[in-house]
Amino acid sequence: MGARANWIAFWTIIVKEVRRFSRIWGQTILPPAITMTLYFIIFGNLIGSRIGEMGGYSYMEFIAPGLIMMSVITNSYSNVVSSFFGNKFQHSVEELLVSPIPNWIILLGFTLGGVARGLAVGLIVTLVALFFVDLPLYSLSIIALTVFFTAFLFSLGGFLNALFATTFDDISIVPTFVLTPLTYLGGVFYSIKLLPEFWQSVSTLNPILHMVNAFRYGFLGITDIDLVLALGMIFLTSIILFGVCLHLLNKGVGIRQ
Repeated sequence: MGARANWIAFWTIIVKEVRRFSRIWGQTILPPAITMTLYFIIFGNLIGSRIGEMGGYSYMEFIAPGLIMMSVITNSYSNVVSSFFGNKFQHSVEELLVSPIPNWIILLGFTLGGVARGLAVGLIVTLVALFFVDLPLYSLSIIALTVFFTAFLFSLGGFLNALFATTFDDISIVPTFVLTPLTYLGGVFYSIKLLPEFWQSVSTLNPILHMVNAFRYGFLGITDIDLVLALGMIFLTSIILFGVCLHLLNKGVGIRQ
């Protein structure tokens, strides 16, 4: 395929993905907005007023970036895992695989579709947050880099989950037993400086802690961990995971069995 044909195929996959989650916005866009509104009311207004400041900011200001990032992570992941597994289940993925479209374009198209949903939900949750708190803006470039590559990374995670999933139950195992615990222990609601030294060291093994702190740094200018290490980890993991997913797709793992 030539460059123009590759671009048309790539753009078609992205448009299909965006239309898919936009068409069912009541299931994809609205629930995260309602859930985050409840978080802001309960943890921000009701409980946060009793906690006081954290890291030099009000508790509402402290948790807002983490809640935005949490919605980006869960939605970028769930979009790709549900979409690609749906294609496997309906056997429409075979049409893609027998077409002359390169596998890297198929992978990139689905991944950026997940990124689009993650960013769309993240934007809506940010607007919801602004009803409750005036978020400062420390570094727009750090915010943009962190949120894009985090959404990209978890979209690839969703693709990997979809490749190995054989039933609809399989696509909920990772979000329930891995993603949710890591997110809640990833510094969304607290600073790890409140933990004993041993648990601070253990917490640094959680990759979501690095993403949440880098994103929070973009808004507040504070972080519990090294910013360069966090950004480097996000970029490097994204590249490695993209290579792994492409290798598995080329080998037909989870598709041709």
